[in-house]
Amino acid sequence: MRLVDAVYKRIEGYAKERNITINALANLSGVPRPTIVTMTRSSTVKLSTIYGICDGLDVSLKEFFDSPLFDKANIDD
Repeated sequence: MRLVDAVYKRIEGYAKERNITINALANLSGVPRPTIVTMTRSSTVKLSTIYGICDGLDVSLKEFFDSPLFDKANIDD
């Protein structure tokens, strides 16, 4: 999968785990909802966007990327 897709799946996973919508996450993180939901239509995602989302979720970047989703074998771009 593309890296940006793995990032979005991770975001969705955290939102589901915390029982919040992407809208609520956007409000918590200060990252505009359209930025989050259109992420998979892009080929890149800004680190500052991920950082803002992590801040809203109260997780570190290290925790965010500590997932099998980001294993080299799973990323094809």
